[in-house]
Amino acid sequence: MTNPMTNEERRKQFRQRVEQRNGLVVPGAFNALSARVIADQGYEAAYLTGAGLTNMYYGAPDLGIIGLRDVAECTARMREVIDLPLIVDGDTGFGNAVNVWHTVRTLEAAGADAIQLEDQTFPKRCGHFAGKDVAPLPEMLAKIRAAADARRDNNFLIIARTDSRATLGFDAAIDRARQFSEAGADILFVEAVESLEEVRQLPKLLDKPQLINIVIGGKTPAMDASELGQMGFGIILYANAALQGAVLGMQRALGSLKQNGRLEENSGLVAPFLERQRLVNKPLYDELEKRYVS
Repeated sequence: MTNPMTNEERRKQFRQRVEQRNGLVVPGAFNALSARVIADQGYEAAYLTGAGLTNMYYGAPDLGIIGLRDVAECTARMREVIDLPLIVDGDTGFGNAVNVWHTVRTLEAAGADAIQLEDQTFPKRCGHFAGKDVAPLPEMLAKIRAAADARRDNNFLIIARTDSRATLGFDAAIDRARQFSEAGADILFVEAVESLEEVRQLPKLLDKPQLINIVIGGKTPAMDASELGQMGFGIILYANAALQGAVLGMQRALGSLKQNGRLEENSGLVAPFLERQRLVNKPLYDELEKRYVS
């Protein structure tokens, strides 16, 4: 058995992968089991989605409800079960630049390999909701500088997101992203662009690797991952595809149970019992029990 990579090796390899700019598809996870499913499906990285964590943990919308403790705890749980590079949604950093410094230290220690920070005002909201506003540019630049200074590993990536497309327009969003790059961001993220033409322009206008977020039902047009890779995007994020699939799966399974009064393993609506045990690595615990429990 080969030894797992160290944090430093994993982060270095992930940086190199993103810098290829050929469309690395990264699904979002909202708990440890969903992270394990992402790994099991053969993806190369995972993303801890703040919206998904809020939806699934609190049953609430993405309106700045979660805090750093929630995110750090979920990060640690995911790191325990997957070896993939893990991007963590750090929202606005949970305060000012000093809080961002602490947030980066906390999440890097919890097992994150990259943090996403955005320039919304508090309380932040989903990038595809109405009613967003962005913080003054100097405030966001200070947060990016603080994040870059706080990381212990230089290959821990700082992803800087701007939500200004909705409030200031596309050109202003590009200008903000350029200044984020100069402040030390490693990856740029212009959220909620609204046309195919804007999507196509992004890789041409910005110098750093970029993340594009495909929100199913959101404002950004959906495109094939291969096409986005050919355009030069470093990361293609599907932050809540797993979440939306899980919700639909629960609705279908429980709706069938309600209607029919029973639910069989071969219904096609539930994962088989043994598959569920495989995903949570029950064979490992069986072996541990044999080894340690007489």
